[in-house]
Amino acid sequence: MNKVLIIDDDEELAGLFQEYLQQEGFTVDLAHTGAAGLQSALSGDCQLVILDIMLPDIKGTEILARIRQESRIPVLMFTAKGDDVDRIIGLESGADDYVPKPCTPRELAARIRAILRRTQAKPANPQGPIVAGPLKIWPERRKASWFEQDLDLTSTEFNLLETLASRVGHIVSKHELSEKGLGRPLARFDRSIDVHMSSIRQKLGNQADGRSYIQTVRGQGYQLIKE
Repeated sequence: MNKVLIIDDDEELAGLFQEYLQQEGFTVDLAHTGAAGLQSALSGDCQLVILDIMLPDIKGTEILARIRQESRIPVLMFTAKGDDVDRIIGLESGADDYVPKPCTPRELAARIRAILRRTQAKPANPQGPIVAGPLKIWPERRKASWFEQDLDLTSTEFNLLETLASRVGHIVSKHELSEKGLGRPLARFDRSIDVHMSSIRQKLGNQADGRSYIQTVRGQGYQLIKE
């Protein structure tokens, strides 16, 4: 049974989500302060963290940064509805996805399942690594290396890079990347894929001529350059 940790100072709302998610088969722990939440998140006792970006004692982005220093556990951020700045900051800080508040418990459960489905999926027939130039990806181990150096990727970044690597040299649409990387359809005006791609580009660096290894094909999607 998957255990979910909700870090939110709104005790009534967190309790509502806890009750619903437990009915859906999850085990749910609650933390109402950033300090308590950070300690629980780093305990290794849960499979996913839901983190409110606005907390009274520690900023959600600071908690996320501290989690990312030690763990790759999937993190789903609560952001203010319609606030693109919060969403971008959360994703840039290492969140796997976001849910705008207020949201329904059903929507939250769907997002959780989408993330866990991708992070816990096991290939039916494990084989050797996916090789795309200097990039190697072992899907069954959720490990990636770049020029023989391990890549430190969030679960969503891994999903997106795996999708590009499996189609190296070909354009992959944002719609496909959202389905395979985030586990959900691409929403209108959703910039999540762009923000995640920016982070992956920074981790890969540039080619000798200054070009990115991941090219944006305007109006179509992204392409991992085949060397």
